[in-house]
Amino acid sequence: MATSLRNHVKGKVKEIVPGPAVCEVEIETSAGTLSSVITARSLQELGLKVGDEVRAVVKSTEVGIEKP
Repeated sequence: MATSLRNHVKGKVKEIVPGPAVCEVEIETSAGTLSSVITARSLQELGLKVGDEVRAVVKSTEVGIEKP
């Protein structure tokens, strides 16, 4: 997946706290744990589950998730 963002942090999904509209995803990285809030739809479309290898995509206003 191509992106213009350059701040990527590799990690593994540690925990998913689902909600009706948004979900909190905790990602364990070599630098510590990051937390990202994504929509329930994004969680479903990415097919994320605990243990998945992901990259946190950090912007100045948010932390997104992409699955390689």
